[in-house]
Amino acid sequence: MAPKKMKDLPGCDRPREKIEAKGAGALTTRELIAAILGRGPRGNDVSALSVDVEQLVAEKSGDISYGDLCSIEGIGPSKASQILACFELGRRYYAGPGPDRTKITCPRDLLPLVADIRKKRQEYFVCTTLNGAGEVIDTRTVTVGLLNHSLVHPREVFSDAVTDRAASVILAHNHPSGSLEPSPQDIAITGQLAGAGEILGIPVLDHIIVTGDGYLSMKERGFLQ
Repeated sequence: MAPKKMKDLPGCDRPREKIEAKGAGALTTRELIAAILGRGPRGNDVSALSVDVEQLVAEKSGDISYGDLCSIEGIGPSKASQILACFELGRRYYAGPGPDRTKITCPRDLLPLVADIRKKRQEYFVCTTLNGAGEVIDTRTVTVGLLNHSLVHPREVFSDAVTDRAASVILAHNHPSGSLEPSPQDIAITGQLAGAGEILGIPVLDHIIVTGDGYLSMKERGFLQ
């Protein structure tokens, strides 16, 4: 049976009115989607449109993309963005971090991800990509060897970040000498990469130096704004 058009429903049964009277928890999935959409385009009632979106969400187990939504007739860029924004906001504040994802809130949170380089005899330069919620997407080794301008190039650092659609990155490298003090090369490359990140819209949140006995945050030390 085709769903009733929104205009044919009594006022008390319309999604937004039900939220006001009973709270969002009283709505079905279809009604919640209708409340997000607000109204459908000309000739496509929001009730029918919400059925199509509900079916898509069920088929994809909630893992839907912008392209999936735009493939539904009546869902354009604006409504697709609206739906995905609502899903992401709910996930961040009510579902917690995504599966197997670590949230970085301070430099110490990164240490388990770079534990394997802390006692290496060569310098390892790694880049951790983060999503908009500050959750780790991936941690990758960029270079192995001496840290200088020729071996750590913005192209290598940010290529995977662009592919990941990262919102930001955190850099890290180890000092085999055991000293946590940043060298002039450390400071220079941090500035260069921070500048590149600003141009790309993928800010460098921190650059952390690690050794077997400790770590230093270049952000906390004032070398990174």
